[in-house]
Amino acid sequence: MTSNSRAVVTLPTDTSILITREFDAPRHLVYRAWTTPELIERWWSGDRGKVVRVEVDLRVGGAWRYVMVANGGFQVAFHGEYREIVPDERLVTTEVFEGMPEAAALTTLTLAEHDGRTTLTVLVEHSERAHRDAHIDSGMEGGMQEAMDHLEQVARSLA
Repeated sequence: MTSNSRAVVTLPTDTSILITREFDAPRHLVYRAWTTPELIERWWSGDRGKVVRVEVDLRVGGAWRYVMVANGGFQVAFHGEYREIVPDERLVTTEVFEGMPEAAALTTLTLAEHDGRTTLTVLVEHSERAHRDAHIDSGMEGGMQEAMDHLEQVARSLA
């Protein structure tokens, strides 16, 4: 499934990435798809592989970890800690790509709804420009676009 919507990626500062995407689904369903392990398994890898592990301890101080086996047979894993949770509105987490643990980031997800459609924004804040640039240069945008398409599909399926 491909969506008519695409995420817009901008670089508002030397150390940050801002991702914005509109979904044809109410925000409580987008939030549910974003935070529920069996739903995350359905969208997080996009078309790039198979999710093999999702751990979510959805509480302030709780940990999360997602692991996929990419189509090339290698493993990709991310983990972090929940710092702030406002259900259906905002999540602040740390995010660590396990292949580059020194480039940890702080990620703020915000969901805003208007007329049954949800605007998702993700602000990724790295500690230095080199880490931000490595994140961008990793090819993350293609996989992220696919994952967002699947996320919308999952959220809409919950209605």
